[in-house]
Amino acid sequence: MERIAGFFPIILLFVIFYFFVIRPQQQQQKKRREMLAGLQKGDKIITIGGIYGVIKDIKDDELTVQVSDSVNIKFARYGVDRVLSSED
Repeated sequence: MERIAGFFPIILLFVIFYFFVIRPQQQQQKKRREMLAGLQKGDKIITIGGIYGVIKDIKDDELTVQVSDSVNIKFARYGVDRVLSSED
């Protein structure tokens, strides 16, 4: 019984670590995967590098983003940081 009581603080520490570190990180990763999978033509985005643009074409994991009237840049899908909403 004393051996089990000795492991209790370690088990408690792991449970706390799971709920405050691991689980929130998994939820953020899931939201990011869903955001990247839901990208569509016409979405206004910000890239990881801070470039604002509009998605003009999507081919597999490659996006063509229009950043100016005559400037189009190709990005990997994972290079998108976030999709701007209508309020942004």
